[in-house]
Amino acid sequence: MSHIQNVKTVNTPLMELKSDLICIGVYKDRSFTPGGSDLTQDLKNIIKSGVDVGDVKGKIGEVNFFYYNKRRFALIGLGDKEKVTSEVVRLATGSAIRAAITKKAKTVTVDCFCSELDSCQAMGEGAVLGSYQFIEYKTNSIDSFVVEEVAINGCNDQGLNKGVAIGNAICFARDLGNHPGNISTPTYLANAAEEISKIDEMTLKVFDREEFTEMGMGGLAGVAQGTDEPPKFIVVEYNNGGDEKPKVLVGKGLTFDSGGISIKPASKMDEMKYDMCGSTVVLGVLHALSILKPKINVVGIIPSTENLVGAKAFKPGDILTAYNGKTIEVLNTDAEGRLILADGLSYASKHYDPEFIIDFATLTGAVVVTLGHVATGVMGTDEKLMRKVKESSKSTGEKVWELPLWPEYCKQIKSDIADVKNMGSAGQAGSIAAGAFLKEFVGKDIPWVHFDIAGTAWGAKPSSINPKGSATGVGIRLVLDMLEK
Repeated sequence: MSHIQNVKTVNTPLMELKSDLICIGVYKDRSFTPGGSDLTQDLKNIIKSGVDVGDVKGKIGEVNFFYYNKRRFALIGLGDKEKVTSEVVRLATGSAIRAAITKKAKTVTVDCFCSELDSCQAMGEGAVLGSYQFIEYKTNSIDSFVVEEVAINGCNDQGLNKGVAIGNAICFARDLGNHPGNISTPTYLANAAEEISKIDEMTLKVFDREEFTEMGMGGLAGVAQGTDEPPKFIVVEYNNGGDEKPKVLVGKGLTFDSGGISIKPASKMDEMKYDMCGSTVVLGVLHALSILKPKINVVGIIPSTENLVGAKAFKPGDILTAYNGKTIEVLNTDAEGRLILADGLSYASKHYDPEFIIDFATLTGAVVVTLGHVATGVMGTDEKLMRKVKESSKSTGEKVWELPLWPEYCKQIKSDIADVKNMGSAGQAGSIAAGAFLKEFVGKDIPWVHFDIAGTAWGAKPSSINPKGSATGVGIRLVLDMLEK
């Protein structure tokens, strides 16, 4: 774990601070955030020189360093003052912290960037996310510089602290995804869930192979046949909303996916450690709830296993029976995520009366072809719930794009010898076929939305809050925003 876990607030003239790096926001019109008025005239003149030669443009996330009296200052671009959003503040704050890492500044103070907004939450998120590095396995200290202290000048504590809690939850999820498959196993996920659920408002149930097989979870049991690594079915309940219906979150926890008998190409197979990032969304949300403790009820469900090749591995042509009794013809063992999610969705539908169910999965390569690493593909059965997803997508900056679940697509997953098959029509609408398959395991009249995060859970374009070569924790901010609203 390498990220700032606490951010303090200060209300001190910037020139009186002793931080190794002091960051001030600058807009395109070359005006500063409020702390800029505290700068000495000499420093203002130095900065003006940078403006005059054209280096300081105020573009979002742009960083320019200045030096005065053996002290280091940075101007962080915020763009157009009239167009500042939470996402702009988040990215700019992340840029400030990345600048501190670049300059090996142990302590950094950032002037409040959110004077044009109502909340300082985005600054807290940006500070923590910008500090994130996955360096746990590096043994050379030269590669392992960590910022020790971050202070925000002029922000309100409540909004900032909420943002810090959310940022920490996302970093927690990123760590789970970034650990290799020999570390981040189903047991490791179960232990992480146990650590989260120690608060009074949470309870934990973990079913092992023998238990969930006897319960009738044929999808999870079938995929898990080929691995000796103990699979788990994890259920965490957060009960703090009285009699209200729970919101249920289901996450795919495929801790390593070789493709099984339908084995994947060797190229980039190492990235299949990320195939459990659906589960990290669920655990990340629960982590945040354990700190923020809102008055709601939430259930997190994680079917988790590896998908390997072995003498006992399930095979193309096998028939599996899911928890809700539906039979599944397996045409491709690399379409395994939907099989374990079938049991998770069936369990949620049978044992709860949910307000809604949302599932998260790195489910299809087809969604990357469709949307690249820019947006998450979403599809579902309820327009009102989908509208909430889109509203929270807009407010958090986590992009989604709705794909249709028309009857013509749903017919494509019907099997000739079982109830459904785990593949649609060859070479056609692969992401939608996967969603159509999952729909078969959601209880009638339960609002449901599926998030295919295969293109956004990792591999996204690096930014100040998304380091290169890392799990992103995508979806956590969006879901928390939905739950709050």
